[in-house]
Amino acid sequence: MNDELFTKGWVPKLLLIVIFLLMSCRQSLQAKSINDFQQLEANIVNKSLAQLSAGDMDPITKLRALCLSRGATGINGLGRCIRNMDDDGSKALNEYEFTKGIKECGLDVSNEEIKEMFRSFDEDGSGSINMTEFLLKLRPPMSQARLAMIDKAFSKMDKTGDGVITLEDLKNVYTAREHPKFKSGEKTEDEILTDFLHNFEGGRGNLDGKVTKEEFINYYATISASIDNDEYFEFMMKKAYALE
Repeated sequence: MNDELFTKGWVPKLLLIVIFLLMSCRQSLQAKSINDFQQLEANIVNKSLAQLSAGDMDPITKLRALCLSRGATGINGLGRCIRNMDDDGSKALNEYEFTKGIKECGLDVSNEEIKEMFRSFDEDGSGSINMTEFLLKLRPPMSQARLAMIDKAFSKMDKTGDGVITLEDLKNVYTAREHPKFKSGEKTEDEILTDFLHNFEGGRGNLDGKVTKEEFINYYATISASIDNDEYFEFMMKKAYALE
């Protein structure tokens, strides 16, 4: 069935829609689609910058705004910096590791603000922060309807069902042979699909070409923050991933 779809040209078109949503091949898309996506990201960046300028935020809200001011992969970028600081592999951070991660990510906060942020996340006063709970609190809240739609999209991409989207998963869903850079010989199909995966991973840290469900949700939590209407968010996801 996939071969038949490739022949008819539907899968390449679907790939272009998805890549538009994730910023991986803007030059090959219609100007209106590019503008729509750029506007979504610009909205959340501008909103976050306005929040930061206004001040008077609790520590968690400020850290979230700092991440969102960096665009769609801001939270994932911080998540990777934080995880890299987990020297003992405990999946928990003490204050030193947390401080080092925030500074490594280059966020504009003072030492005192970092201490206040740590205390806000360390609710039980144990002196450590569970990294999964940290990211759950950091990302913008979403309705169950939006989470269900994101879960559906992830399941479609994760063909092996192992909880990670890899290059091999993508090859079973999409083709990049219609991409302008493939046609020109500038990039191989593997390189184009790997670039696609990197969009979820943030601009810092080790880009391993493997997208976890956490990274996928964090990415769309940022996009979701710029969309007020649940119905529009659902429409956008259905269009991008050809969901029923």
